[in-house]
Amino acid sequence: MTDIKITKAVGDISSNSSSSIDDSELGKVMYKGVYDIDRSNGGSSFNGYYNLVCLTLGTGMLGLPSALSQGGWGAVALIIGALIMSTYGGVILQPAMYRGKNRRLNSYKELGNEAFGKVGGWLSFFFITWVILGTPVLYLVLAAQNLNQLCAGTAGEIGTLAWTIIFAVIVAIPYIFIKTMNNIAWVSAFGMVAMIVTILITVILTGIDAPNQLDNHHDNVVWEGFPIALSTIAFSAGSNTVYTTVEGSMKKPKNWPKVIIASLGTCSVFYLLLAISGYYVYGVNVLNPSYNSTPDGPARTVAIVLVTINVIVSCPILLVSFALEVEDMLNINVEKWGKTKEFIIRAVFRTSVMIFVTAVGILIPFFGLLMSLIGAFANASIVFILPVLFYWKLTGFRNKNPIELAWNFLILVFGLVAMIFGTWAAIEDLVAEFKNGYEYNL
Repeated sequence: MTDIKITKAVGDISSNSSSSIDDSELGKVMYKGVYDIDRSNGGSSFNGYYNLVCLTLGTGMLGLPSALSQGGWGAVALIIGALIMSTYGGVILQPAMYRGKNRRLNSYKELGNEAFGKVGGWLSFFFITWVILGTPVLYLVLAAQNLNQLCAGTAGEIGTLAWTIIFAVIVAIPYIFIKTMNNIAWVSAFGMVAMIVTILITVILTGIDAPNQLDNHHDNVVWEGFPIALSTIAFSAGSNTVYTTVEGSMKKPKNWPKVIIASLGTCSVFYLLLAISGYYVYGVNVLNPSYNSTPDGPARTVAIVLVTINVIVSCPILLVSFALEVEDMLNINVEKWGKTKEFIIRAVFRTSVMIFVTAVGILIPFFGLLMSLIGAFANASIVFILPVLFYWKLTGFRNKNPIELAWNFLILVFGLVAMIFGTWAAIEDLVAEFKNGYEYNL
């Protein structure tokens, strides 16, 4: 992605309250006195599509068959609805980005500040932090479980706690000692290839195993399971955190709606393929991650290895993005502290964050339940609730037609159900897991 730079706008375009933006104005001047970003080195629309597909096709989709086991076949409608709403949220986020007083709003925190003041900014930052720190926790748990599973019966079966610590050290080295990670295109490319290969392996193995899984139970609709299913679905659809960055990296932002529709449409095909095949064959017994339901063998081992490598190389990127924002807020820079002190302060701060992430991963080593909790509390807010609220506040409420407002209200209800009831259900499931006498795999 290209760096976002502020450049002085020229011209004189009058402000209005309409939520629409003239395509010819995008990337130039939105309003009188507004500063836009420098798009002279911006990428193509295909590059934006590629980035979104890379970032959306993540480990969250491995829990989609499990979401169907919780909500029944009716949860397929939830997956489709969530992806449509996520797409719409990305589209309406764009006009909100260009309602800043002096410049384009480049992040959820800036959107929150502009829309609802400091409280809105900090709440937005809080939910984003849940995702950015919660996802590495989830990744450490998954990587530790995968390696312990692969090493079963060998000297490498040292327990998930030990593997969590080992992977934390591996992640910490680049995270602490590399200040920024600008050239990460290879990580995105590897992640996309790894997840597509994993999907294909899982679907093929599922099909091969189908004749052996004839008696598994299926439900049409499990209403009480909808909130927790929606939480898992929200996690898989939660690439909203990067929408402002990807839109800012495009040379022709007028193509943003087409890019986001095409990218999430592509991801929807893979999501539905994995979810429907997994639940159809394994029913309520399908596991999370879904490849654990398939027969053991070299193909499944390849899938597990690919996912493990992917999550480990992705962890530092997420952690660095959080660190850079906090370090900027705390003025941790060379200009203020000097090169040596700046490095020491930065290293101490990042080490503390890494210890926190590792501790949570050790204390709550439940991949599926963590995915539901993060998806319910944070992703539901970022994917469904905040885009609509920003859209209303920054572009106006009264200028929307009744049909659009009704659709917006439906999205808010969708998000609130996922957030409130999904969080409650995820916490109850976590408590039940510990009450049932869970023993740490040391």
